[in-house]
Amino acid sequence: MATETTTEQVPLPPMSRVGFFRWMWRQLTSMKTALILLFLLALASVPGSVIPQRGINPILVDEWLTDNPTWGPLLDTFGFFDVFAAPWFAAIYILLFISLIGCVLPRLGVHWRAMRQPPPPAPRYLMRLGGETAEINEQPALILSRAEKYLHKDRWRVIRSGESWVAAEKGYLRETGNLVFHFSLILILFAVAYGGLFGWRGNVIVREGEGFSNTLTQYDAWSGGRLTSPDTLPAFSFTLEDFNVEFSRAESQRGAPQLFEADVSVVRPGESMAANERIEVNYPMTIESAKIFLVGHGYAPQFIIRDSTGNIVFDDAVVFLPQDGSFTSTGVIKVPDSTPQLGVRGIFLPTTALSEERGPFSSFPAPDDPSVFLGAWEGDLGLDSGIPQSVYTLDSESMEQLGLRALRPGETWELPGGAGSIEFVDFERWASFQIAADPGKEVALIASILAIAGLSLSLFIQRRRVWVKVRPNAATGGTTVEVAGLAKASGDDPKENVDELVKYLIGEAT
Repeated sequence: MATETTTEQVPLPPMSRVGFFRWMWRQLTSMKTALILLFLLALASVPGSVIPQRGINPILVDEWLTDNPTWGPLLDTFGFFDVFAAPWFAAIYILLFISLIGCVLPRLGVHWRAMRQPPPPAPRYLMRLGGETAEINEQPALILSRAEKYLHKDRWRVIRSGESWVAAEKGYLRETGNLVFHFSLILILFAVAYGGLFGWRGNVIVREGEGFSNTLTQYDAWSGGRLTSPDTLPAFSFTLEDFNVEFSRAESQRGAPQLFEADVSVVRPGESMAANERIEVNYPMTIESAKIFLVGHGYAPQFIIRDSTGNIVFDDAVVFLPQDGSFTSTGVIKVPDSTPQLGVRGIFLPTTALSEERGPFSSFPAPDDPSVFLGAWEGDLGLDSGIPQSVYTLDSESMEQLGLRALRPGETWELPGGAGSIEFVDFERWASFQIAADPGKEVALIASILAIAGLSLSLFIQRRRVWVKVRPNAATGGTTVEVAGLAKASGDDPKENVDELVKYLIGEAT
């Protein structure tokens, strides 16, 4: 009768706290984890590009929250309106940074030791590597000497064992390039983080003849890093003296800008006299750590608005924003000082055209035939509610429409019911500037160049080993030569090196 035997399982000892942290570190610093974190970082950046961000346009964020009462507060709770400053985004970023460092630093030591070690000796059964065999009527020592000479000339690292074999290896820079590439990724992450913490950027629209001072209140929109203070902004100012733009009238490129430049007088920090400079597209003006870019332009129609008693309540040029390539532009005028309050929506057309399908539009971006189409409202503008409003939108729900009218420069519209008048005086030009400081951009540029160089080395340099083994052949009186190679990366083939070496040895023998 057979007896049943049972194997008693011995429980594994509990993992110590140190062992657990070692296991966690190995998981975090694996290349698989680094790739997952890199994917998560790219995925987490998507909401920051799709959803409006508070640091760029807080008014648009408020409008988004108003239009989406269900999803808006929920997304706001998790920081989707300030993605790049959210704790979860910072956690992914820091973990990726640590993971890459943990991947690269140990490999640096291994690679350094590998570069200092000689090539490994020839295997006992060399022909298992699929090499070439040749019979050469020459002494083994002479054959090995010629092999050494050939390999040294081709920049192989060579060692020799008496009259038995020669071993050679080349392609160490392949792993060097691989490490440089990954180290460059760490530098790029550092540069982006440093620029995000200490950098800042802002946008401002300046009309011709007006100036700008580099203070927070002068910006239309400004955002800075967590460790950036508006008090540290460089103290400079400039005045837009003249804005020059020309458009092509050729049929093939009709309306394309041929000239796009701003002439400014700038007062730099520590200077009392203004200097004249020119800002062009792709040619910014640099002041200390800040660069001033010319990013856009448009028209600012000038209006004089009188109230019902004939008093002037508005006399200024208003920035209208272009809506298409022909600079069909829209804008809003708010007059809270009139009684009742007035609001005007307008369309400015540099070159006026009309069609049944499109209505009024501009057929060319240059001011060949300028006009404005205005709609006027009276009532409560809602400015006393304390809720911030965009200067480019008009909430007319609580207002009564007075009428519509088209005007050319110099014409006046007498509003119905004696509500006042609107005179279209003329127009000015405006230019949009982006002023930014990114202290990490130089490091990011150097890291990008290093990444390209490292990737090129890892792709085009092949890590290979070659052995030449000799033994006397008593039957022929010559020497049997065995030559074989080994590639250390998949996809490489050392056969070409082996064939060339064999041909060289045979050619020298004959």
